[in-house]
Amino acid sequence: MYGSQYVCYTGNTMSTEDYKISKLLDLKERLDEREQNHLCSLATLSRDGIRRRQVKQTGHRQAFALDADRILHSRAYTRYIDKTQVFYMVSNDHITHRVLHVQLVSKIARTIGRFLRLNEDLIEAIGLGHDIGHPPFGHDGEKELAQLCSEHGLPPFQHNVQSIQFLENIEKKGQGWDLTLQTLDGILCHDGEIHSRFLKPERGKDFAVFDRELLAKSKDPNVELSPMTLEGSVVRLSDTIAYIGRDIEDAIELKLIKRSDIPGSCRKVLGDTNGTIVYHLVEDLITNSLASGQGGELARDSIGFSSGVSDSLKELKAFNYRYIYMNPVIKKEFPKIRNCYRLLFETYLDQVVKMETTSEIFTEMIDNMERYYVEKHGPAEIVRDFIAGMTDDYFLKEAAFYGCPIPKKI
Repeated sequence: MYGSQYVCYTGNTMSTEDYKISKLLDLKERLDEREQNHLCSLATLSRDGIRRRQVKQTGHRQAFALDADRILHSRAYTRYIDKTQVFYMVSNDHITHRVLHVQLVSKIARTIGRFLRLNEDLIEAIGLGHDIGHPPFGHDGEKELAQLCSEHGLPPFQHNVQSIQFLENIEKKGQGWDLTLQTLDGILCHDGEIHSRFLKPERGKDFAVFDRELLAKSKDPNVELSPMTLEGSVVRLSDTIAYIGRDIEDAIELKLIKRSDIPGSCRKVLGDTNGTIVYHLVEDLITNSLASGQGGELARDSIGFSSGVSDSLKELKAFNYRYIYMNPVIKKEFPKIRNCYRLLFETYLDQVVKMETTSEIFTEMIDNMERYYVEKHGPAEIVRDFIAGMTDDYFLKEAAFYGCPIPKKI
């Protein structure tokens, strides 16, 4: 090396920066080759990642690892820290928040992916981003925002659809992060509340298909979508694995249920702690999806649970729904939150229509967006996006500022 140049064996010189880039791209190519040789034949290769803006990638990161990094560095991901998972207005630092849930989903899914020899980077990206669109106060807040959207001529709010809205149309002042189709598809299709024994990927999608599915899902929440990859399928099942036992532990911590309340048949098959429930579900999913005697290859282009474990999981979900999610004890403060949702939606809508540029919705959102975001979105859509992005505490602060009685933590 002479000064800032390298001398190649041909006698040509290369700048230090070009040399670094060349070395990194060479290492990236080797990583792609390792994927080709190591991952199972049904896995998604990083080199097959598809973006809307197909510009030449000069960096050293593989496609799905880059997606995961972009999601981690998004403003919406930062706000996970104060988003309700199930239990809101509770003064207990050991209760699960949304940020922990997505980390658990990502970790559990990556463990499964490692044993099935799937793409862990794609799994991580989908896992970390799957709940980006959740509004304040969990699914109860989601239902209230859905009602308000319907009343104002918008499709009913859905957090998975809103996740795509944040990542493609709001982040980076409206430019979006230009994530791969495979990551976006996994986020849109993650519906962890739907019980599935098996999931088979709907392969062959492109962005035209994705956009049609996004529109159809947006108009009708009952439209069922299937991920285009096995990695997306793993995240969808891992979503359930991550929350089913953890919600039970939180409910026991809050004295809503006792461990002995868990149905005996479920305890016999899955155990009665979060750890044993996660272990048995993961173990069953892996062993039931692999072909016996085939060197760790998947048995088919699908993944799923055995019949007995699937039945126990379905029964446990029904138990959680009845005794935890619909428990009136955890909902007694929600009427106040509902009133605050309505007041804030109407207040912000009036401010946008009247162009009250000193209001919070302008200073905190509209003023920070490129002009085309405002041109593409009507007032009610802007209000929806603003409220959906709020943390619980920011929501309550805004509601109190406008005179809405807010609940107190217990």
